[in-house]
Amino acid sequence: MCGGAVGSLLRYLATRAINEKYDGHFPLATFAINVTGSFLIGLLMVMSDHEDLLHPNFRPLLITGLLGGFTTFSTFEWEVFGLGRQGSSLAFVYGISSIVAGWLACWVGAMLARRMAMF
Repeated sequence: MCGGAVGSLLRYLATRAINEKYDGHFPLATFAINVTGSFLIGLLMVMSDHEDLLHPNFRPLLITGLLGGFTTFSTFEWEVFGLGRQGSSLAFVYGISSIVAGWLACWVGAMLARRMAMF
């Protein structure tokens, strides 16, 4: 619960910071948050498999709680829906790119953690 509260606060602060600098139609804040969260989930999931890097008891706090509150799947779905209702081709671009970039970020995080475990 505490991790989720902190993650939600971090999402709010990151969204405000990004939206203060960006006013385009593409939902950049949600995209950046989800890709960053995906990277961290990949990294921490592998790290939690190695107790010397991250104790498994931190998995619920950091992954389920913190990153569950930080990432924004429901916001992402609503934004794709809203862009689609406007007839914008950005709905397709945003939806597909978010999924692909999130998957790649998760994979990179997992690969990085595996390399770190080898040292």
